[in-house]
Amino acid sequence: MLVIVRGAGDLATGVIVRLYNSGFKILALETEKPSAIRRTISFSESIYKGIQVVEDIVGKKVDTIDEIYNCWNNFEIPIVIDPEGKWIKNLKPEVVVDAILAKKNLGTNKNMGLLTIGLGPGFEAGIDVDVVIETMRGHRLGQIINRGKAKLNTGVPGEINGVSKERVIYAKETGIFKSCKSIGDLIRKNEIIAHINEVEVKSEIAGVLRGIIPENYFVKNGLKIADIDPRIEETENCNIISDKGRALGGSVLEVILKYIIEGERKNGNKYFRKNI
Repeated sequence: MLVIVRGAGDLATGVIVRLYNSGFKILALETEKPSAIRRTISFSESIYKGIQVVEDIVGKKVDTIDEIYNCWNNFEIPIVIDPEGKWIKNLKPEVVVDAILAKKNLGTNKNMGLLTIGLGPGFEAGIDVDVVIETMRGHRLGQIINRGKAKLNTGVPGEINGVSKERVIYAKETGIFKSCKSIGDLIRKNEIIAHINEVEVKSEIAGVLRGIIPENYFVKNGLKIADIDPRIEETENCNIISDKGRALGGSVLEVILKYIIEGERKNGNKYFRKNI
């Protein structure tokens, strides 16, 4: 069974790893210039580096169908530049997962696969996609929604050790991003971590620099550019998938398995069929 995942940032990578480890064949679609900040655990980084390894799984930037099949034969994750979803039409996957986390629908629809799943706000289950997964931290994180929508984006990051909005840094200028620090560095409060043009970007808290946008990225005012984890004793978190990524991956896996089982019960087929 082929699952195409739109997006390969850190949360999408959590979904990809969960499905890969469960035996599914995966293709990930990305933009030409991904803006993920948790780059050490994002397969989207392969767009810049060619290869990205996350928890011993290899993601590789590819361009052709032969390269895609080579990745599958080598038990690797192929990543292609395809923000429009052209490869979905070409390969006709059984499952399409929109894990872009754009807080809006960037073109995913129910006709893209036998099963379509949207993560977070911007989708309505039963209308845009078959199933929506809740992405907001809290009691409902990972909730499977068969009718309706996920909660609207509050614009307030989830709390870690009592710290919420202060741990995430947003661009206050538009221009070229130049970093002074690397992911995994220990950061002091009010320390300069980067420049946008000639304007200093400072941290609001002390902690571990868990994520930062790629060097020389053209950022727009308001774009998320860095993430500081106040738990300075947990630097290893920079190199492992987050609890949120694993939760979302588990929910996506549950949805797919449920549809497979229901298809076998109702139709006697190897794969499910959508009720039309």
